[in-house]
Amino acid sequence: MPERMTALTLTDSAAERIKTLMAGCDKPAIGLRIGVSPKGCSGLSYTLEFAEQRDPMDEVVETKGVTVLIDPRATMFILGTEMDYVTDKMQAGFVFRNPNEKGRCGCGESFHV
Repeated sequence: MPERMTALTLTDSAAERIKTLMAGCDKPAIGLRIGVSPKGCSGLSYTLEFAEQRDPMDEVVETKGVTVLIDPRATMFILGTEMDYVTDKMQAGFVFRNPNEKGRCGCGESFHV
């Protein structure tokens, strides 16, 4: 039987950043929700928000001490993606390494599959 592809994997850096964000959240949250929305010149953009409850259709990834909920409308766009948190001299933020992406806009804000 073929192994099921994981919807999302997290680097240690991403998991630590999520833990930090969750600790500073003003409202009770059960995890971080990832989705996609139409945006930018390439078509889609990743969205992140605190999840106060689980939707029955959410894909749930529990790893490295964090819970990530994937909006069911986003699952097909991010299947197999690695989420990282990167800090460099100019910026810091989550980075998505998505094998489904066919291209990105010049500023990196949006992607298409």
